[in-house]
Amino acid sequence: MNTPIIDVHAHVGNWDAYSVTDDQEKYIKTMDDAGIDKCFVSCIFYGDSKTNIDVVHKFVSQNPKRFGGFAHISSNYIDEAIPELERSFKTLGMKAVKIYPPYSRYPVTHPSWMPIFEWCNENHIPVKSHTQYGGTGYMVNDDLAWSDLAGRPILFIELAQKFPNIKWILAHAGNMQEGREECVQAAIECPNIYLEICTSYGDQGTIEYLVDSVGDDRILYGSDIPLMDPRFHIGRIITANISLESKKKILGLNAIKLLNLEIDRKSTRLNSSHW
Repeated sequence: MNTPIIDVHAHVGNWDAYSVTDDQEKYIKTMDDAGIDKCFVSCIFYGDSKTNIDVVHKFVSQNPKRFGGFAHISSNYIDEAIPELERSFKTLGMKAVKIYPPYSRYPVTHPSWMPIFEWCNENHIPVKSHTQYGGTGYMVNDDLAWSDLAGRPILFIELAQKFPNIKWILAHAGNMQEGREECVQAAIECPNIYLEICTSYGDQGTIEYLVDSVGDDRILYGSDIPLMDPRFHIGRIITANISLESKKKILGLNAIKLLNLEIDRKSTRLNSSHW
């Protein structure tokens, strides 16, 4: 099989606790080994949006053919949110917003997020969010702190309906089984919701479940590089009991359409030598 592979979920920056560094040569070797044509990276390791976006822009600028950027915008720094959105998409050429609700004190439907989503809706910018559900959260002074509940998949039904010009990418597709079920429910109800498949809970049959429930046009490949080996998640797609056309869509064709990318099909790296 020869088809473009577009990775819509990867990280850059330095995170000592997980031995994560932004050594681009290691990224490219890993991508070549897996057959990945282009990888979209974000940085969520620092507090303010500007620092994270600067890290991404510097990394992508070294090799824009192989990398693209998603801009991490935080509701905790709302004063800089709109200027950073303007800079990211009108100057730096980012392709989507990345949000990480567990870093916020409030769930993704809280008013503190709305200026960000209003800008993205007005400018037709995709938003990718960490999603997860199946664990427990905790409360601090009656406010939602770090927990699965901050980015619970079911919350995105309200957002997708309120902001129809945003293509919502639910990262990890909810992660656990309960989260996957909510992601499927959200995607069935909202045609502007997409599901991205990288997860630490890659149960057998997950890819088939997502495709059978939602169809193959809104499922996206992501790896979580460098936190995970991208070959694992490609293998889940390649070996899934779905059609060859569905595999091609998930591996890259859907992302190319969603992000309006230009990919040289003749130079794609996935072929019989990889899989």
